[in-house]
Amino acid sequence: MTQLGDYFRQNLAQTSDCPIGLEISRAEGSWLVASDGRRYLDFIAGIGVSALGHGNAEVLEAIAAQARRHLHVMVYGEYMIESQVMLARRLVELLPPPLERVYFTNSGAEAIECALKVARKFTGRAGFVAFDGAYHGDTMGALALAGNRAMREPFGALPGPVTHLPYDNENQSALDKIDSTIAAVVVEPIQAEGGVRIPETGFIRAIRERCDRAGALLIFDEVLTGFGRTGKMFALEHFGVVPDIIVMAKALGGGLPLGALCSRNEVLGTLSHDPPLGHITTFGGHPLSCAAGLASLNVILRERLHERAATIGKEIVRSLLAMRAPEIAAVRGLGMIIGIEFRDSAVAHRFVAATLARGVVVNWTLNADNVVRLAPVLTIAPDEVNFAMSAMTTALDAIRC
Repeated sequence: MTQLGDYFRQNLAQTSDCPIGLEISRAEGSWLVASDGRRYLDFIAGIGVSALGHGNAEVLEAIAAQARRHLHVMVYGEYMIESQVMLARRLVELLPPPLERVYFTNSGAEAIECALKVARKFTGRAGFVAFDGAYHGDTMGALALAGNRAMREPFGALPGPVTHLPYDNENQSALDKIDSTIAAVVVEPIQAEGGVRIPETGFIRAIRERCDRAGALLIFDEVLTGFGRTGKMFALEHFGVVPDIIVMAKALGGGLPLGALCSRNEVLGTLSHDPPLGHITTFGGHPLSCAAGLASLNVILRERLHERAATIGKEIVRSLLAMRAPEIAAVRGLGMIIGIEFRDSAVAHRFVAATLARGVVVNWTLNADNVVRLAPVLTIAPDEVNFAMSAMTTALDAIRC
């Protein structure tokens, strides 16, 4: 182990017993380069953050230009910061009405927390509905929404009340729990950490209809699914449903920390009075992150990378199905978010390790550890896809031995 590896173990708080432990010296395009010179294909795009790959020239120039102008100057929302304002404007142009006002945060979890606060204040209600298999972040409010009881229970009493309903199930008796006590229903249009579960359109529309009848807000968590990942700019476009609040992060910041929520003015406007500054953040919407995010968004739109994601994603799914591996129970995908469901979680874990050993980074999902998720950078080249498919094929062969 290198000296850096020693310090990593001794001085940095660990998030698991067995961290991946790659020592990254640089990253370029779809590739990570380790300190020993070995290259790894990033087939998860930094968990969806690096949509354009690593080191995009336009994003780096936008960061440099903003750094030359200024960095932090005031808490979010008090000064007119050009990169903040222009990114907000661009987002509103892309989202369907009446989504018209943006609040920037540091991360997706913080944006979820803000959405929960504004839902309570706007409706005057306390309760929330979330879904089995859900993942919305690890802060206390976001954790209360988690659909995995094992993730919640070690932390004691969490904010609530939260009712968990079955995902992708239009059962009327379950949806009837969305009643006059519920401030908001929080749902992922595709459950990423839940095992890349893609619901039926009818399920999402039924939630929208039930929220309308009950007077509850509908919150879409598009932290991972936004910005072209699913073959559309936003996953909501697949369902023909407009939420009251959409939460965004990950690819939003072009590789820098940035989250946001967008809603109509009457909803988000409740944060500005009674009391004023009802929700503030020092670093949310940092000028550097917003400049990077605006540059990244412009590239995605100009290059129509969401359309490219739809095409390449289908090719990856076809290649996986063509493997006809008995260890694989199902392959699911929408655009370039793809789940490989293994019949056994131990086999899935061995597959991840064997694929990494062959130079391709993949990972299993938090709430369904028998499912391996793929989320390549949107700019991935055909030969890089072929490299990944070859590595996964030989990894399957290796774990059978």
